Amino acid sequence: MPSTSAVSFRDIMIASQRIASRVRHTPLTRSDALSEQAGQPVHLKLEHRQTTGSFKLRGATNAVLSLTAKEKGRGFVAASTGNHGRALAYAARAEGAAATICMSRLVPKNKVEEIRRLGARVHIVGNSQDDAQREVDRLIREEGLVAVPPFDDARVIAGQGSLGLEIFADCPEVATVLVPLSGGGLASGVAVALKAINPAIRVIGMTMERGAAMKASLDAGTPVAVIEEESFADSLGGGIGLENCFTFAMCRDLVDDVVLLSEGEIAAGMRHAYSVEREVIEGAGAVGIAALLAGKVASCGPVVAILSGRNVDMEVHRRVVNGATALAGKDLA
Repeated sequence: MPSTSAVSFRDIMIASQRIASRVRHTPLTRSDALSEQAGQPVHLKLEHRQTTGSFKLRGATNAVLSLTAKEKGRGFVAASTGNHGRALAYAARAEGAAATICMSRLVPKNKVEEIRRLGARVHIVGNSQDDAQREVDRLIREEGLVAVPPFDDARVIAGQGSLGLEIFADCPEVATVLVPLSGGGLASGVAVALKAINPAIRVIGMTMERGAAMKASLDAGTPVAVIEEESFADSLGGGIGLENCFTFAMCRDLVDDVVLLSEGEIAAGMRHAYSVEREVIEGAGAVGIAALLAGKVASCGPVVAILSGRNVDMEVHRRVVNGATALAGKDLA
């Protein structure tokens, strides 16, 4: 299994400097309501206010800026559950390069439309992230496109790690960081950054009960395939790749725990973000809040919850705010 040294603190520092003019240093704010709930200071990292509405712009931008002019001229391709595709389309357009984004039919329509609006070519293939990845592999073979993976890529991980540097800069007393967990690029990068500065900081992955590929893989001791299901946290769907090169080992070695959340708990997190914190976030971005509300996280010091994205279908958001705890009419609470 690859060493966790595949992405170093130095890599993250370089990535942070490289992308500084292209991404926002997003705010960190204290939540009085959640602080009272947790019995510790709770701060929210408002990464959903990033330019493309999610943290994914960090990794995509670092990857694109790391490539040569010749590679940029070939065009980029990636599989995505939506937010990475939007970030790559944006980063590619900023460099005058073409991007092709492959997605499954489970990706919400609003995310697909935004990627098209940014000028990317879109391929909708199959019903899983694995199906989309097979289309990526075909395009690499047949069209010579350059892959920018959504998470299992050292350049992408280093870019996501810049978020960890910002957390420590704004809250050096942090004891626990709650990170949305899917393929593990964000959790890996943030963990490398924070634990290099202070190994005592706990990094906890937050994910949904339905189709949590990284959790299933960590439990099995090796990457495994999962059945993808609809979830409010749609951005956390998809497999981690059976030939995962980086993020499985990094999450295994660096992430202190993984918390699973029901659909009802995720919906409660979204409602709290809107009604109390006055923030519109997607389900994947609400998992840290959801875990705090459900009493599933304990900390001996200040907590930072990363609100990772806002690119929610607003009709779904309206239903959640009005009390829905399920998608497609099925009670998943």
